Amino acid sequence: MLNKLIALGLLLGLAVGLGAAATENPLLQAIARESAPLGKLFINAIKMVVIPLVVSVIFASIARLGDIGKLGKIGGMTLAFYWVTLIPAIIIGMAVTSFGLRFAPDIATPQVDGAAIPKLRSLTDFIVSLIPPNPIAAAAEGAILPLIVFTALFAAAAGTLAKERRNRMVTAAEDVSQALIKLVWWVLYTAPIGIFGLIAPATALMGWGLVQSLGIFIVCVFVALLLFVTLIYLPALIFLGKMRPTRFFKGTLGAASVAFSTTSTAAAIPVSLEESTKNLGVSETIADLVIPLGASMYRPGSALFQAAAIVFLAHVYNVPIAIGAVGSVIFATFLVSLTVAPVPSSGVVTMAPALDAIGVPVVGLALILGIDRIPDMMRSCVNVLGQISAAVIIDKNTGSERAKKTKV
Repeated sequence: MLNKLIALGLLLGLAVGLGAAATENPLLQAIARESAPLGKLFINAIKMVVIPLVVSVIFASIARLGDIGKLGKIGGMTLAFYWVTLIPAIIIGMAVTSFGLRFAPDIATPQVDGAAIPKLRSLTDFIVSLIPPNPIAAAAEGAILPLIVFTALFAAAAGTLAKERRNRMVTAAEDVSQALIKLVWWVLYTAPIGIFGLIAPATALMGWGLVQSLGIFIVCVFVALLLFVTLIYLPALIFLGKMRPTRFFKGTLGAASVAFSTTSTAAAIPVSLEESTKNLGVSETIADLVIPLGASMYRPGSALFQAAAIVFLAHVYNVPIAIGAVGSVIFATFLVSLTVAPVPSSGVVTMAPALDAIGVPVVGLALILGIDRIPDMMRSCVNVLGQISAAVIIDKNTGSERAKKTKV
C-alpha cells in the first residue's frame, strides 16, 4: 500500500510540475512553488535518521561476526566472496549508467541550497580524511564517511571481546537499529506528501526531460544487473561452483520469485534454504551459515543500484565525478550497501553517505524514491541469486570442512 501511495505522490507531482511547465498556469506554478517546504521537511527527516541508522546497523553487522580470524575456512571464504563481488557490482552500475546518460536529454539543473561542488582532494588527502580525529565532531559536521570507518573499526574491535561483552554491545546496537527502523517507517509514511513537494517544483523547472531521464535510469539499472549476473555469477558458478547455469536458475526460481514480488531477501530465506539444499545439492551446514548471513549483509544488487543512482543524480545536479573521486564513491557505496535495513526503499534512504562523498544534494533521493519499486524488485532478485550462488561456490570449495558445523 505504501508503495502505491508513494507512486501516487510521484504521479501527482509530475502532473502538477509538467502542467506548470507546459501551460505556465499561475495556479499550478503557485502549487508547485509553495509545496517545496513539504519536500524540505521530508528530506530533513531522512537526514535526521540516516546517520544513527547507518552507524547502528554497521556496528551490529560487523560485531556480530565475532573475531573474524576465528571464523574458519567457511566463514572466511564466505566473507571474501561477499566483499570481493561487491566491487564489480558497483563499477558496473556506474559504468552502464554513465554510458546510458549519453542518451538522456539536457535538463535544467535544479537550484539547491548547499549544493556547491567540493574541492577535489588528492588520494592521500582522501585516505587521511577517512580517520576522524573526533568521531563525534564528524557526525555533527555531517562527515558520514569517516564516521562509518570509525564505526567499522570499533565494531571489529568489539568482535574480539569476550562473548558475553560482545553480545551485550550487539544487542544494544540491534535494539537501537530496530527503533530507528521504526522511525524510518514513520518517515516513509509521509513520503507521498514529501515526494510531491520535491517532484512538483523540480518538474516545473526540468519538464519532460526529467521523466525521460528517469526512464533511462531504470533501463540502465536493469541492463547493469543483467550484465553483473552474466559477467560475475555465471563464470563463478561454472568454474568455481562446477554447476550449469540452467540447473542453477531452474533450481532457484522459487526464491527469486519471492524476492522479486516482496522486494525482501529476508522473506526469501526459507525458500532459499530449501532450494539450495534440495535442488542444488548444497549441504545444510553451508546453507544454514551462508544464506542467512548473506540476507543480513550481502546485497550486490543494492550496491549496483546505489552506484547507478549516484551517477544519475550527479548528472541531474550537474556535479562532475572526477577520476580522483571515483575511489571515494566506490568505497562509500561498498560500506553503505551493508546497511540496507528490512524497510521498503531502505537502499535509497541509506545512499546519503555516498552522495555526501561527492557533494550531490541529498534532496535528489526523492527523485529515486518515487520510482524505486521497479528497481527494488530487480535488485532484490539479484541479491537472492547472489546469496545462493555464494552457498553453491562455498559448498563446492570447502572439501572436508562441509561436515563441520561452523557458527558465526
